[in-house]
Amino acid sequence: MRRREDFSAAVRGGSRAGRRLLTGHLLLRPEAERPALVGFVVSRAVGGAVVRNRVRRRLRSAVLGYLESLPQGSLLVVRATPQAATARQADFAAELDLVIATLLRRQVGALSR
Repeated sequence: MRRREDFSAAVRGGSRAGRRLLTGHLLLRPEAERPALVGFVVSRAVGGAVVRNRVRRRLRSAVLGYLESLPQGSLLVVRATPQAATARQADFAAELDLVIATLLRRQVGALSR
């Protein structure tokens, strides 16, 4: 995800779930023919440029396994907290699993009503 409109739509209109290392925002869109888009927010509070890029790369590798489970057309924004700078990859994977499971449960529940 690269467009500001997509980030804003997911953050403002989607569900939010947070943990110690990550916060996720998920918005399901009715455009089923488009693939799911994922974007990352790693602010300066996480650290310098080298640290932020390392966190972004680690997040990207952790999210790759979840792309197939996201509904088509959905927008997912993953925001790293400052504690993410010193976290292990296993911690990223565990928290990402919890965040995505929570978001999917909330969005699917909202759609079924």
